[in-house]
Amino acid sequence: MPVENFDAIVIGSGISGGWAAKELTEKGLNVLMLERGRNVEHIKDYMNATKDPWELEHRGRGTLQMKETHPILSRDYPFNETNIDFWVNEKEAPYTEIKPYNWFRGYQIGGRSLTWGRQTYRWSDADFEANAKEGIAIDWPVRYKEIEPWYGYVEKFIGVTGSTEHIPHLPDGFFQPAMEMTCVEKEISKKIHSFYQGKRRMIVGRSANLTQPKDNRQQCQYRNKCWLGCPFGAYFSTQSSTLPAALATKKLTVKPNAIVTKILYDKDLKKATGVEVLDALTNRTYEYKAKIIFLNASTLNSAWVLMNSATDIWPDGLGSSSGELGHNLMDHHSGVHASGTIEGFEDKYYYGRRPNGIYIPRFRNINDDKRNYLRGFGYQGSSSREDWSRNIAEMSVGAALKEILSEPGQWKMGLAGYGEVLPYHENRISLDKNRKDKWGLPVLAVDYELKDNEMKMRDDMLNDAIEMLSNAGVKNISSSALLNGQPRSTSIHEMGTARMGSSAKNSVVNKHNQVWDALNVFVTDGAFMTSASCVNPSLTYMAFTARAADFAVSELKKGNL
Repeated sequence: MPVENFDAIVIGSGISGGWAAKELTEKGLNVLMLERGRNVEHIKDYMNATKDPWELEHRGRGTLQMKETHPILSRDYPFNETNIDFWVNEKEAPYTEIKPYNWFRGYQIGGRSLTWGRQTYRWSDADFEANAKEGIAIDWPVRYKEIEPWYGYVEKFIGVTGSTEHIPHLPDGFFQPAMEMTCVEKEISKKIHSFYQGKRRMIVGRSANLTQPKDNRQQCQYRNKCWLGCPFGAYFSTQSSTLPAALATKKLTVKPNAIVTKILYDKDLKKATGVEVLDALTNRTYEYKAKIIFLNASTLNSAWVLMNSATDIWPDGLGSSSGELGHNLMDHHSGVHASGTIEGFEDKYYYGRRPNGIYIPRFRNINDDKRNYLRGFGYQGSSSREDWSRNIAEMSVGAALKEILSEPGQWKMGLAGYGEVLPYHENRISLDKNRKDKWGLPVLAVDYELKDNEMKMRDDMLNDAIEMLSNAGVKNISSSALLNGQPRSTSIHEMGTARMGSSAKNSVVNKHNQVWDALNVFVTDGAFMTSASCVNPSLTYMAFTARAADFAVSELKKGNL
């Protein structure tokens, strides 16, 4: 069996894997990055990024054939013709739903950094302290002050547009100039701030899109086609940002189509020695050796790798000695929407297609507000004017219809809620050894549901959205709170499964993201999260990854790993 040696191995090439590769190579290590999916080269492989809708065979819509290969993805909004190749073929890589759960995956160099929503927010001590204060699960072993410099380090590199707001539970960061709100959003923001006396705020979204050129990346062109890959490098992705930095060191080797099947563990040394890899194209098996391993395969897949490793010592896998591996799965609950029309701005419009919106930070269970549930939620949303595709019941054909559709329609304003899910031990994943994927590997089984706390929160998410829009002068409000029996995940913010803690007895990794059972293995994607907050989590993954890489290299130089 062929064997190669490196200083470090990074498993996964998405948002956190790209950061691990950048940090480790820039600190002088020879690094191997392994990605189970295909190669995607920056610019060259963004096949539809510059196409107009009429240049696509199906005008961007999903087809029956696509539905056949993407039965889970087809349940929701990411399913369309424009970027279908950025999503995994679910027939080749299925999973078992013990309860309904949408797991949207991207297997390629860059992972879901090519398709993420780019909303970029810091956590605060209200988030890091919540578990301890409320007696939920276990306490985070870190606090905001420890992570604050790493948030700044990441923000300065990736480029984040935003506004300084001085909101204690939504810390400000290092921002490029903010994108501008529309005239309607400015007016609604002003009314919300006034009506709720500053206790509720509407701000412009904080997004990893450049508003000024940076390094070799150009500023955002306001095309709103980010999910197709950006030829200008205007939004943060592995391809536009961390991968070029890592490659510039001449110390990175990238291997696509490399499925890591297990981490190799030496029970005498009590540490990992490398990884076993299955070539996705040839089905040949390889081994790669390294002093340290960064596991960044994504929340569920990282747990899968651990579960498949060192089973001769721990039947449930490397990192399972606490009994927590695979447990405490979280994902923001969403699907709550409210929208309506607003009058008085018929002579106003906007320019470009801003790839960003507004954000209403959490206001429930903050300060003197107390609800009949724990934690809280925030809203994302935007305003726009109806375009030619709107339905006009009174006119269905003819010149009059064409003429009226040449003018913009009504202004509309919409809000979508994103709520925190508590870390329930029983929300978990496990190996389904009775079902195999294309490569003969066991698949994951997902057992996840929302509970009473989230259901009570959803009532407020819906009612508060309607109330705020109404108080801001929005008319004809319609709303929905999608349930389908049991709400599925639609946020694509999986967290947990290898949680961080202060004790090897009740957590999988320590405060430096080291697996307790093998201290030279670091888990720095969403798997390590001990709770979920209600803000988008990617900035936190990146900050912890940079911090862990710094610690790992320091420990390596000391001879401790």
